[in-house]
Amino acid sequence: MIEIRNLTRLYAGMPVVDDVSLTVERGQLLVLVGTSGSGKTTLLRMINRLVEPSSGRVLIEGVDTATLPAHLLRRRIGYAIQGHGLFPHRTVAQNIATVPRLLGWPRARIAARVEELLDLFQMDPAAFRDRMPHQLSGGQAQRVGVARALAARPDLLLMDEPFGALDPLIRAKAQADLKDIQRRLGTTLILVTHDMAEAVALGDRIAVMDHGKLLQDDRPARILTDPATPFVADLIGTADRALRLLSLIPVGAIAVPGEAEGAPIAPGATLRDALAECLWSGRSALPVEGGGVVTLDALRAQARHP
Repeated sequence: MIEIRNLTRLYAGMPVVDDVSLTVERGQLLVLVGTSGSGKTTLLRMINRLVEPSSGRVLIEGVDTATLPAHLLRRRIGYAIQGHGLFPHRTVAQNIATVPRLLGWPRARIAARVEELLDLFQMDPAAFRDRMPHQLSGGQAQRVGVARALAARPDLLLMDEPFGALDPLIRAKAQADLKDIQRRLGTTLILVTHDMAEAVALGDRIAVMDHGKLLQDDRPARILTDPATPFVADLIGTADRALRLLSLIPVGAIAVPGEAEGAPIAPGATLRDALAECLWSGRSALPVEGGGVVTLDALRAQARHP
């Protein structure tokens, strides 16, 4: 568990992060969202002390991070940034092995961990282990960057705009992969973005910041339906709020007994996916894998009354 207590950072006497307090439970994915200059990246960097707080405390599992040597603290916390940040003259395997090597892991254990992570990210070790960063696509390099951050099995992973440099199709796949891997590993994750759609797609909770202040910290559905301030409402927007709400609910949650024609949809697909399929195929109902149906009327009702 991470506890941020009254955290403040001043530059030239002005607060960039202003008395922020929040708690992240073990295994949660918290998204810090806000416009440029809101203080979200500074807040993230104070957690691993890349930026030192002017006042306030950060506790990880009850331990005040100020009591730990900064370099040792950072080895316990995974950190991934926009543009992947890979060392250009090291191979994929050498990049992933960076922190385990610093921690003195045996060679065999490091090699096994590199293979494990490449398999986890669906990158054949034989094909990718010895490649250089310039030989990777943008999506592949980003996956290697996240694998490097996870290499030493950190309990906490910090990510700063990790998908900002990716094109939309690769970005959507990278987001889905990250969420799946985070669930499977149980890693506590704090991610910074300026994109509210990304925050809704990924977060168990969303913390909205503006001018260094924490404006709202809640579940995505609550933020979408009950924004705490006009700024939060503006950040959400109104044009596709219903679609964002539908993206939070799996098909299995509203499936009912019945039968329908056509290819079935997975129960774990979102209601937004189901709505798109109904509209694209012209069907009024979709069969659900494993039994039952989801109807267009039910999807419309859910969008009106989440």
